[in-house]
Amino acid sequence: MARERQLSRRSLLGGAAAAAGAVGLTATTAGTASAAATRTVDVAVVGGGLAGLTAARDLVAGGRSVAVLEARDRVGGRVVNLNLPGGGFTEGGGEFIGPTQDRIKALADSLGVATFATYNTGDNLLYKDGKRTPYDTRGILGSVPPVDAAGLANAAIVQSQLDSMAKQVPVDAPWTAAKAAEWDKQTFESWLNTTAVIPSAKFLIDVACTSVFSAQPRELSLLYVLYYIAAAGNSSSAGTLERLTDTAGGAQDSRFVGGSQQVPIKLAATLGDRVVLGAPVRSVARSGSRYVVTADGITVTATRVVVAVPPPLAGRIAYDPLLPAERDQLCQRMPMGSIGKAIAVYDTPFWRADGLNGQAVSDSGVVRSTFDNSPPDGSYGALMGFIEADEMRAYDAASVDDVRAAVLEDYANYFGDRAKSPASFVLQRWDNEGFSRGGPVAYAPPGVLTAYGPALRKPVGGIHWAGTETSTYWNGYMDGAVRSGERAAKEVLAALWGRS
Repeated sequence: MARERQLSRRSLLGGAAAAAGAVGLTATTAGTASAAATRTVDVAVVGGGLAGLTAARDLVAGGRSVAVLEARDRVGGRVVNLNLPGGGFTEGGGEFIGPTQDRIKALADSLGVATFATYNTGDNLLYKDGKRTPYDTRGILGSVPPVDAAGLANAAIVQSQLDSMAKQVPVDAPWTAAKAAEWDKQTFESWLNTTAVIPSAKFLIDVACTSVFSAQPRELSLLYVLYYIAAAGNSSSAGTLERLTDTAGGAQDSRFVGGSQQVPIKLAATLGDRVVLGAPVRSVARSGSRYVVTADGITVTATRVVVAVPPPLAGRIAYDPLLPAERDQLCQRMPMGSIGKAIAVYDTPFWRADGLNGQAVSDSGVVRSTFDNSPPDGSYGALMGFIEADEMRAYDAASVDDVRAAVLEDYANYFGDRAKSPASFVLQRWDNEGFSRGGPVAYAPPGVLTAYGPALRKPVGGIHWAGTETSTYWNGYMDGAVRSGERAAKEVLAALWGRS
């Protein structure tokens, strides 16, 4: 069977639920904390996700010695492949790539990791007020769910206003926008309450918000939302809300052959034993002109440090001297979104025979948006559902069995009774993952960007900051992580060796 053939490749695919795959591949090239108690290098990189690994790659290319300290027993950070009990794998974290995400695409291409189109053939589903409505995305509305006419008209106005306002936000310094103070003192919800006046329009924008941020509108600064929209592009294409939410032509356009974790795994392999696994960093202390970075089982002395983890986790490291109050306050005030992914695996992608593409949007349930996560050849079926924001928080402490029951009830509502009986079920709760504590991004509530935003990227002495949260484009995405690593490496090379 095709699933069994894919199972033979599991040792290359890694996973949070069964991490031996990722570690198996990297153990031949990456070091472990016990393998070397001390190292002296030019640059210590904290974090072995896409940001840290990209920074390390560019620093090595610039002729510098590097040590990457990764807390987990795998590389990839919020990007991970999950092995399936019956063979094959699915993706438990970041997985999609789309137009204008140029840097992750260039990195993947350089490593020989190909992409394929997210399954998008057939109708989408709207599940609202207990009613199931299939709809064709090839019509004038595209992927917008077919709510009532008044709601569609109101939602179109809201989207147009958001895109127009976002164009006024500089992606490299959103706190300098002409209306930054006005927009940053209110929540996204308070703005929506005066703009999305039709309930069905509010539903559409709420679903878009939780799908993008894994946070409720009441939690987000309006300025931050506008910045995030502005960042959904590149230097030649302005960001739009539609690009964030669309599948074809949007941020969910494509996936990686072999799973998204193939990118960091292969990148780490090029760095060899410069990558040290199982080494959570506890402190960064200045000692004369250098820094001593202390992790479990290893101490690294370096001239510069790149911290490539989310702000709330970066703030848990002990620094000596203390970080400036501005930077520390930023770390305290940017929480992670609340997100999980639930994947039900079936012998076949049966929904396709019903003319459905596996994408559903709902106003109820624990899972309110779904995708077809089946492999390119359709040799087995996989329905992936996002559990986000309030729904995820409600199930953070629940048993896997309870989450499974709730999720499968939703899948049955959307795709019929066959969805109740998967061959296997995989759950990744990022809120409970010790070295992420949520995802997909650390977001800014009201008042944070205007008061503390400049500290996102501003170096502190010889400490530089990377991670998708620091990116000017595609903040919160894999592309943003790669961009941030490239930027941090340039900073270090320019600061110490006059190179860019």
